[in-house]
Amino acid sequence: MKVTNAEIVISAVSEKQYPTDQLPEVALAGRSNVGKSSFINKLINRKNLARTSSKPGKTQTLNFYKINEAFYFVDVPGYGYAKVSKKERQKWGKMMETYFEKRSSLKAVLLITDVRHEPTNDDIQMYDYLKYYDLPVVVIATKLDKVPKSKRAKHLKRTKNLFDLEPEDILLPFSAETGEGKDEAWSILREYMGL
Repeated sequence: MKVTNAEIVISAVSEKQYPTDQLPEVALAGRSNVGKSSFINKLINRKNLARTSSKPGKTQTLNFYKINEAFYFVDVPGYGYAKVSKKERQKWGKMMETYFEKRSSLKAVLLITDVRHEPTNDDIQMYDYLKYYDLPVVVIATKLDKVPKSKRAKHLKRTKNLFDLEPEDILLPFSAETGEGKDEAWSILREYMGL
């Protein structure tokens, strides 16, 4: 897909701030620092629409990126080792729960993981949580370029098995460095959003 227009519309902390134009949305979830921003930037061919940070836990809001006036990427706060207080984490949890539970324009969730490592308990919990709400999930196994070609199949199999992916869910190998998986990502997204 050729992206001609991409902008951040709002960083929302509550439901009343969500966009009201009913465009389809795809959310991105994943551990802090796993590469959600790099994924968005690679997909839309921009260096820094989504800000990448070396500090985990930078995203503390639901960031709505409007793409081609046709749909939204919604970047949700990363989970895992962000150095934030328990109270702050509970606030994020509530915010994400409201979004995942009630958002009718949410079409799918991209769960970003690092293919070099086993999915963490947090990753698996997130997957189970999304399935609890009957949301379609695409697991994006990122940082593919960091794994030797001879070991990729083994790493991907491990990821698939540990998540115990449901038949309708997809595992997509991806590299923000080389762009591998980018075209496949777009065709999957187009299907979910009916574009």
